[in-house]
Amino acid sequence: MPTLYNDCHTISIANLKRWEYLNPDESKNGVITWSRNGNEIASIRIATNMNPESPILQLDYRYNDTPVNYQVELVSISSNLGKGVIWYFLCPATGKRCRKLYLVGGYFYHRSAFNGCLYEKQTYSHRIRLMRNSFDLAFLIDHINEQIYSKHFKQHYRGQPTKRYLKLINRIEARKMISVKDLLNW
Repeated sequence: MPTLYNDCHTISIANLKRWEYLNPDESKNGVITWSRNGNEIASIRIATNMNPESPILQLDYRYNDTPVNYQVELVSISSNLGKGVIWYFLCPATGKRCRKLYLVGGYFYHRSAFNGCLYEKQTYSHRIRLMRNSFDLAFLIDHINEQIYSKHFKQHYRGQPTKRYLKLINRIEARKMISVKDLLNW
């Protein structure tokens, strides 16, 4: 059975930002814990140093009773909106920029650093994928309509339909192609 990315512990830029680890010119340390069914299954000590010349994330944890301690560089690029910056990890193994690091084999790296790892969906047969998509379309139509008709949803921008709107409309059209008979024949 391959390692599934869905089951891996992860560290994400979004969480670090939400927990205020990426504030300019600040250092902060703390602990990240992972739990399942209310029971703590893993924890890691982290520290960030947001020095403008070389911002880093320090990771300190035990993997199979072996202490592991290393740094991950943080890099930023200017936002395309001209407001602020977008932060990325610089993977120690691949050198790639990424917004999420996965723990496989004892180290937090970009997903491309690992061989034989898959997302859970990739392990499903073609038939199961088609069946799941059909059922999702059949039962999520109300959710799609709620999104389209929500208060601040933009259907058009500068006279053109938005990509999100077109995607939702395409899902509605795909739903029209599925009959109850199709669903019962699975």
